[in-house]
Amino acid sequence: MKLAYWMYAAPAHIGTLRVATSFKNVHAIMHAPLGDDYFNVMRSMLSRERDFTPVTTSVVDRHVLSRGSQEKVVDNITRKDAEEHPDLIVLTPTCTSSILQEDLANFVQRASLEAKADVLLADVNHYRFNEMQAADRTLQQIVQFYIEKARKKGNLVTEKTAKPSVNIIGISTLAFHNNHDCTELKKLMGDLGITINAIIPEGANVDELRSLPQAWFNLAPYRELGPMTTDYLAAEFGMPCVDITPMGVVETARCIRKIQTILNAGGADVNYEDFINEQTIHVSQAAWFSRSIDCQNLTGKKAVVYGDATHAAAITKILSREMGIHVVWAGTFCKPDEEWFRKEVEGYCDEVIISDDHGLIGDRIASSEPSAIFGTQMERHVGKRLNIPTGVISAPIHVQNFPIGYKPFLGYEGTNQVVDLIYNSFTLGMEDHLLEIFGGHDTKEVITKGISADSDLGWNKEAQAELNKVPGFVRGKVKRNTEKFARDRGQNVITLEVMYAAKEAVGA
Repeated sequence: MKLAYWMYAAPAHIGTLRVATSFKNVHAIMHAPLGDDYFNVMRSMLSRERDFTPVTTSVVDRHVLSRGSQEKVVDNITRKDAEEHPDLIVLTPTCTSSILQEDLANFVQRASLEAKADVLLADVNHYRFNEMQAADRTLQQIVQFYIEKARKKGNLVTEKTAKPSVNIIGISTLAFHNNHDCTELKKLMGDLGITINAIIPEGANVDELRSLPQAWFNLAPYRELGPMTTDYLAAEFGMPCVDITPMGVVETARCIRKIQTILNAGGADVNYEDFINEQTIHVSQAAWFSRSIDCQNLTGKKAVVYGDATHAAAITKILSREMGIHVVWAGTFCKPDEEWFRKEVEGYCDEVIISDDHGLIGDRIASSEPSAIFGTQMERHVGKRLNIPTGVISAPIHVQNFPIGYKPFLGYEGTNQVVDLIYNSFTLGMEDHLLEIFGGHDTKEVITKGISADSDLGWNKEAQAELNKVPGFVRGKVKRNTEKFARDRGQNVITLEVMYAAKEAVGA
């Protein structure tokens, strides 16, 4: 736990609430002080859903601090049980309320005696887990709870379906393009002749969880949500899992071939090579585009990639392997996935950065001087300050990255969307000159602060006026080179003399 004004991964309770509210007829109660109760506002603003069940906050106030909160928490659980008639109520504390060290498990046990719904305490360490880790653990906990409940009642479904079927695991609310990815995955499975057994947690009923073992395999496209559940199902029922993210032409084909291997090992007789070729040639335009003159204009251009482990790794491979773009460095804020991430991007970038320090990432972007950035909402802000075009490829994101139009990143339609995003993120050809001639989004006002908060360089009026005369598409580079020159020589103020000296030093 740390104090910060920007975090790539939210606190643990946000992950738990994302999973709980993704299910149908599941109610989440958050034991928290006022100030931690922003989930409803965030979801209603970002997710653009017509209807969702809001989270109830059991407020920790001065009365709770004086006499404890057992009565209040139990009353809130039983009240929501009577009002909403949910199948499951999930109780979660926050980092703040966890400081009280209250016996919430005992509260849940007491409430279970009165409530008709199942009541579950999220088993998450709120000091050590972040949003992604908590979401993964909460989903596995809910699945395990209902598997064991069905086993005790004798209605657990373990017999495999007659035809090949799949559980798609990891689709949730407030995730990056998940609803579009889900639609594309359902279409892809239908084209392959595979029935959807379940999609969890988004839109699922908890009663469906007892039927998870009847699927032929699990598909977990995201590292951030699903692996703990698939590991549990593999350990309990020997269920195979496809954990290859079908993003990009190469990885989509590899994912389908792994599905083919699993199905044939289970008694099916399928061959998807003709389907892969047909989709690659006629449905996905990415393979054709990679050979076009437009894409060849990108060859050798520099890019940096940063985001969650799944999307950062996939975009890095697409840029380098499928489009010939030079990835200077690739990074992720998902520290628990460091080993996996390094293995995935090995050979596709010059350097790997594992960090959740947005200041460090901003400085590395500035020093790398890439032609384009592919990152999160924060990297978009960095790109605007440095005048470097940016494509958003990962959460955390803002409302504009919850599109109403159909924009999947997975599957063969996803390859088209990703290629469009990548190509349109670069400033190309005549656009450089048109920006200078007509102005466009360019500005003569120069940002004279460095990307780091601790930058102490200033520009006097004469130097700033001279910098304003530099063509817009190279002004950022000139500014950064001059500031580096000044900083190396201990100069605090950049004057005309410093500018001219820096120009001579680089041989311009």
